[in-house]
Amino acid sequence: ERIGSATSLSSNIINTRLQELVKLFRERTEKVKEKLTDPDVTSDDESPAASPAKPVPAAAPVPPPGGELEGHKLSEDEHCCEMLCCTFKYQPWLDRLKNYEFPSSIDPLTNLMYVLWLFFVVLAWNWNCWLIPVRWAFPYQTPTNIHFWLLMDYICDLIYLLDILIFQTRLQFVQGGDIISDKKAMKEHYLQSQRFKMDVLCLLPLDFFYFKVGVNPLLRFPRCLKYMAFFEFNSRLEAILSRAYVYRVIRTTAYLLYSLHVNSCLYYWASAYEGLGSTAWVYDGEGNSYIRCYYWAVKTLITIGGLPDPKTLFEIIFQLLNYFTGVFAFSVMIGQMRDVVGAATAGQTYYRSCMDSTIKYMNFYKIPKTVQNRVKMWYEYTWHSQGMLDESELLVQLPDKMRLDIAIEVNYNIVSKVALFQGCDRQMIFDMLKRLKSVVYLPNDYVCKKGEIGREMYIIQAGQVQVLGGPDGKTVLVTLKPGSVFGEISLLAAGGGNRRTANVVAQGFANLFILDKKDLNEILVHYPESQNLLRKKAKKMLKTTNKPKEEKAAPGDTLIIPLKADTPKLFQAALAVTGRVGGRGPLSQLHWRLKELKTTQAMQVSLGQSRAKYKAVQEVLNAAVIPRRLACVAQLPSLPGCLCTMPTRFSPILPQSPVHPRLPITSHKAYTPLGEEMFSESSDSLITIHVIPTAREDDEILAAEISEKEEEKEQK
Repeated sequence: ERIGSATSLSSNIINTRLQELVKLFRERTEKVKEKLTDPDVTSDDESPAASPAKPVPAAAPVPPPGGELEGHKLSEDEHCCEMLCCTFKYQPWLDRLKNYEFPSSIDPLTNLMYVLWLFFVVLAWNWNCWLIPVRWAFPYQTPTNIHFWLLMDYICDLIYLLDILIFQTRLQFVQGGDIISDKKAMKEHYLQSQRFKMDVLCLLPLDFFYFKVGVNPLLRFPRCLKYMAFFEFNSRLEAILSRAYVYRVIRTTAYLLYSLHVNSCLYYWASAYEGLGSTAWVYDGEGNSYIRCYYWAVKTLITIGGLPDPKTLFEIIFQLLNYFTGVFAFSVMIGQMRDVVGAATAGQTYYRSCMDSTIKYMNFYKIPKTVQNRVKMWYEYTWHSQGMLDESELLVQLPDKMRLDIAIEVNYNIVSKVALFQGCDRQMIFDMLKRLKSVVYLPNDYVCKKGEIGREMYIIQAGQVQVLGGPDGKTVLVTLKPGSVFGEISLLAAGGGNRRTANVVAQGFANLFILDKKDLNEILVHYPESQNLLRKKAKKMLKTTNKPKEEKAAPGDTLIIPLKADTPKLFQAALAVTGRVGGRGPLSQLHWRLKELKTTQAMQVSLGQSRAKYKAVQEVLNAAVIPRRLACVAQLPSLPGCLCTMPTRFSPILPQSPVHPRLPITSHKAYTPLGEEMFSESSDSLITIHVIPTAREDDEILAAEISEKEEEKEQK
């Protein structure tokens, strides 16, 4: 028994596998046939996505010598060193540093290494700008620490020199619309520029005068002329920062602090010139000299007041110049700070103004509060999710090529997954990406309703939507997630668009891309091959969608009328042979021939009887002498509704004639006055003749009525 059960199990598995293979081969054959008959049709499979770059493998365990993984070989990316009995992995950054080759040309707009180098140059420039005045005014440079000051000075000079020799001579530039990267051309361009002159001027070797006048920090003042590197660093840094306004605020604050710093140095120099503590206006020499002088500079520039009055002419002139400079510098700083903050909050201000205008409009027309709350909710969600109210306003300033690049990065991964557009011209899809519009739907908003004419295609960017159906229209059929597409068939439907078959409602906040049918038609004018392909795919999808689906009752459902059981196949074959089913067996064919022959004979008999009846009517009419024209209406089985007009003569008393079985029997009234109807019938009661008067005196209607026997009805 065990052997038999195992054999049957293996045979079942083999049969199942063979059936799957047959099914796969059959599907493949159908696809090949379809491609051969229609070359434009492509496969429904998605285009293969680009394989992602393989990540750097993590630190793999290194097998000890003699272990189970003794035959394991290390990959080329792993660098190990052996110490004692263990093997350790080390980073190859030293090898990279040794083998690093400096680039022959540098792009100043996109190279982050150049931005990092500018940071060090600006750091050296700030060292000179902030500390040269301090070392000149305050007694912080002494013979004991002179070596430290000189070391930092010459490090800054080395940075200046490297910037001139290595970096500035390798910067690319644009000439006549072309990017020049030739070494000789780049060097000549730098040597002829204004920046080279300023760089040479800031490195004047005035330090040689140290041997004559001593180490005087003022001899290093030309080092502060490298301000062009500072402004270049600002522009490069703002271009790569996502929140550049934060750096602008910090930079403006640094301007204000530096002006106070220079003023404090000048105040200490003036106090030392007049003599420390000589008057009430000068610094008295107590406490931290820099902090006390800085405090005085803040009160002077901001014009707080409460300062002692100057006594000497030098003090009065110094104070007047200080006030004028302070008012001018402080007003400039305040104006610049206002511009920076205004630029940083420009978007928020625009959003607020739009929302306030909309609320004012709704209040003026007394819009219900529920509608106003939904409008406010839309404004808030759109602003917080996108950072703007309309994306098209931002991209309209860009050239067409840049807008296409942005649209490809944002939307191409979603649109490329739509089965309707697979196999179309790639440029056609690029043109279509620029026509997509972003729309935000609130929770429970209807994206489209059942019965509407579909003129748009929807692509879900964020959020979820629900497809509702059922008898009540509230049953959730399916929930579509980001990346799903619906309504694509309506873009190519004929006759103005197909009607929606279900309601689509936003489950929460949903951000959708919409492609209008009009925009797609404008694009397809330039791509006829893609247009034909899309039409074929749309027809195929419509056929698949419109196929009636056989609905089967669930196991737990109770049926009011039970389903009729199917007829067994063997019994169906027997019925087909006997002719009881619509089959074509020998018995059924014989029965059909006999029935056809019987029908033909019955028609011939009926036709003969009809002719005999018609002849009898003619005999009756010829026998009757009627003086006027009568309209004869004869209702015969073979000629129904036949109206015949014949000249007759009318007499109120019918003449005697030989008796015929079909001749009419005279009415009981011998004389019928004008205006009354007269009738008579044959002896066998098969023919009845009526004489009906009309409005005109000269015209009457003669009607012959023929009855049929029950046997003739059965034969028919």
